[in-house]
This record gives sequence, C-alpha cells and structure tokens, in this order.
Amino acid sequence: MELNIYQIDAFASKPFEGNPAAVCPLNEWLPDKTMQSIAEENNLSETAFFIPKGNGFHIRWFTPTKEVDLCGHATLATAYVLFNILSYKSDKIEFDSKSGILTVTNNNEWIVMNFPLQPPVLCENIPEEIIKAFDIAPIECLKSEDYVVVFDREIDIESAKPDFGQLKKLDLRGVIITAKSTRYDFIARFFAPKYGILEDPVTGSAYTQLAPYWASKIGSKRFVVKQVSSRGGELSCEIVDSRVLISGKAIKYLEGKIIIET
Repeated sequence: MELNIYQIDAFASKPFEGNPAAVCPLNEWLPDKTMQSIAEENNLSETAFFIPKGNGFHIRWFTPTKEVDLCGHATLATAYVLFNILSYKSDKIEFDSKSGILTVTNNNEWIVMNFPLQPPVLCENIPEEIIKAFDIAPIECLKSEDYVVVFDREIDIESAKPDFGQLKKLDLRGVIITAKSTRYDFIARFFAPKYGILEDPVTGSAYTQLAPYWASKIGSKRFVVKQVSSRGGELSCEIVDSRVLISGKAIKYLEGKIIIET
C-alpha cells in the first residue's frame, strides 16, 4: 500500500518555524490502528487524515499516542494541502470532525479557521501538580479542554521549564501557560506530555480557550498573539458570536510516499 504524505509547517511563513504537521489524503478510512501507527512513525505532534465527504471532507487527527477531538495546526496544514497542492477549486472548505463542522477559508496567504469557542472556567483550587510543575506560582488557573495557567509576566512564560512528570498526571489534555505581552496582545505556550507531546510549537486549538479568557480581561475581541516555543509562531484571533476565527500562514516542507508492505 502506498499513501501520499505532506509535511507542512503551520503558523509559519518560512521553513523551520511554526508547528510541523503531517497530512495524509485518503479515499476511505484505514483501520484506526494503522493510522495510529503512521502517526507514531511520523513522530510529529499531529498527523491529519482526511477523506471526501459530500461537498467537503471528514478529518481526523492523531498524536503519536492517541486520537484527539480537535487540532488547529493540522487543520491549517490540511487546508494548505488542499488549496495549494491538490488544486481544490473553492476558497472555502468544510471539514466534518469530532468537534463538529469546521469551516476554513483561503484569504490570500492567510488561512482562516472557524472553530467553536471553549471558554475556560475558574478552578476552585489550582491542582497540586501544576503548582509543583512550575518554579513560579501562577496568578490564576482555569480549565476547559486544557488547563489555562496564567502568569504575571512575559518572562515567566518564556523561561518556564515545567516538570513534565507532574503535568503528565493531570486529567485534561494539556496545559496552556499565558501572560500579557508588550509586543503582542498576549503570549502562550502549550504542553501535553500525556499525549506524547512535551511542548507543542504552536497550538491552534489552544486559542479557542485563550481568546475568550483574554476577551474577558482586556475587553477586546481581536488579538495578535505569539506562541513562544523554540520554533515560535504568530497568529491572529477574532471572536465572532460563539466562534473564534484563527488565522495563520503555512508552508510546505516535504512531500512523499508512505509505503506499507503487507
């Protein structure tokens, strides 16, 4: 069996920035075990698989260890492949997913993803694992799909070296750390060691939680932000009703064939 594969740097305007994702177009679903094995072999934070469905596509995302319900950067990467490599004719794509219908549009070099908001709620108590994982105490902790951990200063985010063993014990998908910024509206980093991802370079789905949090703090519905991982990535967000528009660029790094001999 041979499959086409593309590796795309999402939330990037040049190679070696942003978050790399693998994209595998399919005509029909492979067994879940096979898709999980491919994702493990790719050893990227996400591998996206998609099949045609009606006038759009059905998309699924796998980390090296398990399938997830929502992934931003691999959706952006998949849309890039369709728009720029597979000659998809429309400037709008509808993806059916475990998180419902996700609409993606092509706006010149920017790809705009329409995702559901996931407003975080305040934790009654900061989990002990989070307190132990960081050298500096957070000023606030909330939760939704992930824990949203707020620190006082940019340098607290940029210099953080969390104890991944502690974060791996948590019950949610991952941990987002964030703070206000002098250069951007806010900055963030994302860790998901229980999913095989110590630090994700740029995490589109994190902004479904960060956008409503920061909207409640600074009174704006539009943000220019940066995820300050070692690779780094910039994006913009805009809240529209119960949705958030997450915009970023992408660039192709490689394309090739997966060969699975049976």
